[in-house]
Amino acid sequence: MTPPEPRTELDVALEVNGEPRRARVEARRSLAELLRDDLGLTGTHLGCEHGVCGSCTVLLDGNPVRSCLTLAVQADGRVVTTVEGLADGDDLHPVQQGCLERWSFQCGFCTPGVLITAAALLDEEPDPDEATVREALSGHLCRCTGYESIVDGVLRAAEIAREGGR
Repeated sequence: MTPPEPRTELDVALEVNGEPRRARVEARRSLAELLRDDLGLTGTHLGCEHGVCGSCTVLLDGNPVRSCLTLAVQADGRVVTTVEGLADGDDLHPVQQGCLERWSFQCGFCTPGVLITAAALLDEEPDPDEATVREALSGHLCRCTGYESIVDGVLRAAEIAREGGR
């Protein structure tokens, strides 16, 4: 019988939703596991754990990444934004408000990843057309809505942001 492989643990320091956070993690631990299990940020959903469904999407230094495929140690010294970090207290982010107004979600499983991706899209392209929104969201699987109401919600979010919403 071969002995088990030694566990390599590393310290990570990162900023999550505007707060400095520290953790000691196994080198193979995913960012999603760090966020959910160690930091209690369960808004980041784990679906396929292969990077296909998009439910685990978070922002890493402002760019959408699949947290199930990103190692926690890769976030060391970086800035992470999860769905919990979109709102400012009771002040919803425009993507949250727009999707709420357009009844964009049903079961809610894909919601966190879609909202994060839409927020990144609006940061890059404040006045997207429907085709641009559809392309940006093409990496997310939603089995409930048929995407129409989600696209409508993101387009409404762009209007809200242009009207002076965050």
